[in-house]
Amino acid sequence: MRQYNFFAVDLGATSGRTIIGTFSDGQLSMRVNTRFHHDIIHMQGHQYWDLLHLYQEIVKGLQKAASEHIRLDSIGIDTWGVDFVLIGKDGMPLRSPYSYRDPHTEGMMDEYFKIIPAKQVYEATGIQFMSFNTLFQLYTLWRHHDAALAQADKILLLPDALSYLLTGKMVTERTILSTSQMMDPSTGKVIPQLLQPMGIREEQFAPYAQPGQQIGALTPELQQLTGLGAVPVVAVAGHDTASAVAAVPAEDKEFAYLSSGTWSLMGIETLQPIINEKSYEENFTNEGGIEGTTRFLKNICGMWLFERCRAEWSDAPDDYDQFYANIEGTPGFHSFIYPDAPEFAHTDSMVSAIQTYCRETGQPVPDGYKAIARCIFDSLAMRYRQVFHLLETMAPFALRRLHIIGGGSQNYLLNQFTANALGVDVYAGPQEATATGNIMMQAKACGLVKDVWEMRSMIRHLVQPRLYKPQDTGQWAAAYDQYLKVTSKNQKH
Repeated sequence: MRQYNFFAVDLGATSGRTIIGTFSDGQLSMRVNTRFHHDIIHMQGHQYWDLLHLYQEIVKGLQKAASEHIRLDSIGIDTWGVDFVLIGKDGMPLRSPYSYRDPHTEGMMDEYFKIIPAKQVYEATGIQFMSFNTLFQLYTLWRHHDAALAQADKILLLPDALSYLLTGKMVTERTILSTSQMMDPSTGKVIPQLLQPMGIREEQFAPYAQPGQQIGALTPELQQLTGLGAVPVVAVAGHDTASAVAAVPAEDKEFAYLSSGTWSLMGIETLQPIINEKSYEENFTNEGGIEGTTRFLKNICGMWLFERCRAEWSDAPDDYDQFYANIEGTPGFHSFIYPDAPEFAHTDSMVSAIQTYCRETGQPVPDGYKAIARCIFDSLAMRYRQVFHLLETMAPFALRRLHIIGGGSQNYLLNQFTANALGVDVYAGPQEATATGNIMMQAKACGLVKDVWEMRSMIRHLVQPRLYKPQDTGQWAAAYDQYLKVTSKNQKH
């Protein structure tokens, strides 16, 4: 059996990587090819992504692969959601894309709802409301008489725009489009009625593409620049979370997943979207997955709380495992916070914000890194239990286990706390879920795997997820009642 090499581009909001995944004799190995940083550009009161820098870093990664005489079978790109590039009639980007962090969308969501009510938007899309969703970004540009929008011939979401720069071919990939709050989750197409207030037409979006579909090949110019041939570029699951969920090493459908990193995303994979009064009230979202599935999920503040505190602690160990070992024996359930409370969203000192929350809710105020970290981990586990129970009430099947993927899957202490709080088995890994899902979709496009379940079986045997069995469930159930009581001021979920 010959060796296959797949080139994955995985872009986060501050850094990116190119990764080479190699299939040989039924085994998958992955290695980082290049790493790079990218910064938001602040200019004249706005915040932009440097599209050409991202493109150039992808080209550098391809050149490095060529210099090492690696024969690439395909290329796939995943990024964060919602952001987009406006393309002119000459086929060129009209300007650098706005970042979702730009504050120009503040207040615009409510203005849009004066035209089309919020509930009508949710019933049509099933997407949770965030002011930076593509729909509200476009509305903001229209309200501000943006010259680039007025001249735009096509609107390409970020991974599709980068694939276009590599191939000269335009597509609108389903999973990334689903983050926009403009897509009908049943058809996978843009909803024209939502765009009419801005005068935007469905024709301004490129032909729809499913994950695993070939977009095109490297342009002749790039073949010369990189020293590679006409390597195919594949539409993987362009949204990074969709790629990560594709890599969940589950055996059957009766699972929930937790994509754990700076933010935590907990959800289930369903064949149909779940859009009803309860999902609307609880602000759950229905995003696209591979093979026509829906990722029904909720965003939860994740390890960002811990990392922000960790930056303030001068006496805490740098090594993560040593840190977890140091707090393992710290008494728990003394204090709780509501991880998604607004006071933790923007603060100069996370330590002070946590201590203030505990003081104002009449709890013992944690002091020192051990007590504060234990407070964070206890609270995250309880919040996971809360969302897991909500999922159980809406899922069309039983939830018998939780799969934790992403960087947070390495936090063995929080993983055990989560198993204790939920009362179900927790499986941790893979850590590199997004890149794994990206590469597996390329392998599927190449005919090496037939469907998501064969992908997951292969990942399960390669990664061997670590199992955490529930412990002390009675104590955790009693502590959950305490958590609900002290966080009652936040209990609109």
